[in-house]
Amino acid sequence: MNGYGRKPKDAKRDQTTQTIDVYWPGARRRKCVLRREQFVWRLIDGKAEYVHYRIFDTPDSTDLPTIDGVRNARCEYGLEILVTLAFVVYWTGLSIDKACGILAFFTGLELSKSQADSLLSQLAADWEADYEAIAELVAAAAILYVDETGWKVGSQSCYTWIFSTLSTVLFKCGVGRGKDVLTEVLGEQFDGIGVTDDYHAYRSQFREHQLCWAHFLRKAIALSLRNPDNRQYARFLKSLFAVYRDAVRASRDKRLSAGRAGKVKKLQTRIRMICRRYREVLGESASPDEAKFVRLQNELVDNVKKLFVFVLHTEVEATNNRSERQARPEAMARKAARTSKTERGAKRRGIIISVLASLSKRLERFTLASVLTEITRWIETGCSMFRAELDHLHRATAPSSRASP
Repeated sequence: MNGYGRKPKDAKRDQTTQTIDVYWPGARRRKCVLRREQFVWRLIDGKAEYVHYRIFDTPDSTDLPTIDGVRNARCEYGLEILVTLAFVVYWTGLSIDKACGILAFFTGLELSKSQADSLLSQLAADWEADYEAIAELVAAAAILYVDETGWKVGSQSCYTWIFSTLSTVLFKCGVGRGKDVLTEVLGEQFDGIGVTDDYHAYRSQFREHQLCWAHFLRKAIALSLRNPDNRQYARFLKSLFAVYRDAVRASRDKRLSAGRAGKVKKLQTRIRMICRRYREVLGESASPDEAKFVRLQNELVDNVKKLFVFVLHTEVEATNNRSERQARPEAMARKAARTSKTERGAKRRGIIISVLASLSKRLERFTLASVLTEITRWIETGCSMFRAELDHLHRATAPSSRASP
């Protein structure tokens, strides 16, 4: 079974496994004539079939009926093939060659690497407007989790950024690590609460800023594990965990209400108390771990106002794990040398993985069937769920057009 290249209609007809007639719903079929034919590879019951579609309409019609699950009148592959290919390449992290092999093994559909590459580009082009809508939704969110991980475009080292909310994920692939990336996505300052690690590019970016507790705790754990006989490191780790544990309890305590600000002040005081070596100047003989120990205490005290935002705002998480989980597959792909060959490929990856990741958060069940149902609805209505939500947001925040009395 092979779908390579363009074939004469007679050759295509000989290869088809079934013929389907397409009419507008409710059309008076006796008045319709054959207007167009289209041959499309489809996945039916898990197997690839070459389907001959005959499109019927009235002789004078200029708007012919469309084929469900097919991008347009020129596409030779159903959406289920494009989405499956995108899932295998970008969600599971396999190469395009291996993705083609999987499709051939399980479905019988044989795609060349260049065909698969073209199909992924088509899907990214279709979803580009939805990607832009996701970016705007991210910038308008009340709470945002941000992380970045190393990436490559060809031989050039760069980064992938991940912006996560409760319902939306944006990937910026193959870009730098500077503050300009944040500014491009979020503007000069994000008006909500940002949750990040302590990377310096995030400073002054958010109206309120929660630093990820997991990063501080990992640093303390690493010091203690590398120096099991150092009681000072062990005591500090125990004390830091105690502060974090009490902060988490406070964030979940619904009885606190108005007393949260006072609780935060007490927690901040405890941080200052356990960081007894804050701003200590070390001699040249100090070990690297001693320097890291003092640096960790400096980071905690200098950022003490960014440690307990999650206690004041209980809907905020104490860690950046939400974005870190999204970044993990990207890091694994980088380690396996499955990064982007070109800037175009990096952009395509960002578009497709952003739409898939955002759908995974919004659909009750993230399956091929549910994704196809949603995307088919986008084609029929001309508007995705992301663009619809953005339009609603624009209407809700637009100034009233009615004149003042």
